[in-house]
Amino acid sequence: MRDTGRGLAERLTESHEGRLDGAALVNEFRRALVHVPVIGEALWSADSGGVRWVYAFTGEESLGRFLAARAVGPGTEVPYMRAYGARLLDVAVPAVGRPAGITVDVAGPWPGLLPPVAGIVPPAAVAV
Repeated sequence: MRDTGRGLAERLTESHEGRLDGAALVNEFRRALVHVPVIGEALWSADSGGVRWVYAFTGEESLGRFLAARAVGPGTEVPYMRAYGARLLDVAVPAVGRPAGITVDVAGPWPGLLPPVAGIVPPAAVAV
């Protein structure tokens, strides 16, 4: 396991530059320690197209961009946890109880999606 999202951010950049290696991106996410904002006792997420998307960020800077885009004022404390991507994919996503995936650095220059498809999320979280 890794203690940084830097490698993940590099993989996201590569994917946007046309050098997508989906398996490498998923593997890098599984090893990365990412920042996940929380609201109350829940992971911050959003619904779109019948899928619940859990927000994850490669670092505090990318999380800050997301908060600014959401008009969360500077100095407003937003709690977050750090978790390995594998834990999010294997435990948190299936706990949603319906199709769910992960958005990575959603407000950044190189965002990524890990959709609810076989090979990325466990069967219980796959969209049909």
